[in-house]
Amino acid sequence: MTVTPTAIAGVLLLEPRIFEDSRGFFFESFNHAVFERAIGSPVSFVQDNQSHSRARVLRGLHYQVDKPQGKLVRVVRGAIWDVAVDIRRGSPTFGRSVAEELSAENRRQLWIPAGLAHGFLVLSESADVLYKATDSYSPAGERCIVWNDPDLAITWPLAGDPVVSAKDQQGMRFREASAS
Repeated sequence: MTVTPTAIAGVLLLEPRIFEDSRGFFFESFNHAVFERAIGSPVSFVQDNQSHSRARVLRGLHYQVDKPQGKLVRVVRGAIWDVAVDIRRGSPTFGRSVAEELSAENRRQLWIPAGLAHGFLVLSESADVLYKATDSYSPAGERCIVWNDPDLAITWPLAGDPVVSAKDQQGMRFREASAS
């Protein structure tokens, strides 16, 4: 596995070693020991999630205040623009974001440690996204930062308006958000 650090400490782009031949391909999508060596700390995943979304759907920017979740995100069909925003007060990259294209074709994964907000935009006709989470979903602690907050100035590769849930449209501004 190739591990590439991003501009935010702890956020890592992971690229598996792929074995391809005339029959198809094989790769190890997750190996606990290899993953812990890559991130440099122990981790325990407690929940696996899957979402299916159509073109131009934008989900996020989500985080939890009571049970911050680390997320290992990958795409098994289609392509997304995956975004992580540092909301850790005191972090040297507080308020900065990083983004990577994840797709079934490039087989990349993004590790987003606890304490960051996460969102994605579907770039293909549809996308199936899988992610492992280090803590369980907490409706009471769930928060959302509005995707187009001018203070964050995230560049989303989008022409026109995205498809956003009613809940995400009500997301708060970054400066009002509760940090983990």
